[in-house]
Amino acid sequence: MAKGFLKRLKPNEARVQASESFIDLGALEEAGLISPADGGPAGTLRVAEVQQYEDLRELIDLIYQGTFMIIDFNPIAEDELSMRRVTSELQTAVKDTGGDLVALKRNFLVVAPAGVKIDRKVIKSSVL
Repeated sequence: MAKGFLKRLKPNEARVQASESFIDLGALEEAGLISPADGGPAGTLRVAEVQQYEDLRELIDLIYQGTFMIIDFNPIAEDELSMRRVTSELQTAVKDTGGDLVALKRNFLVVAPAGVKIDRKVIKSSVL
């Protein structure tokens, strides 16, 4: 009974045989829509720690390269001047690249590359 029902929903002329269609994975890879054929990840989440203001140079270079990062600035959290300088520099780099920057708890920042928006809503366990 279920078989006849499904046939009525999908008429024979609308069906496409698998041998008549194909997906060009090479073209999708070149367009950046899928990850490389080696099976590697499409991106990498990096974790960084800021010990001092001078550590920012490497992090800013990574931001301009489109790296997704979680930055721990706990070592400089007590130095208000360093904190302001660090967050200001990071905000400028993220704004220049069209990315997103969000504070996570008290001592972490999440940096997303262009095209990735970080949702500011916290998911409560009752929703899961």
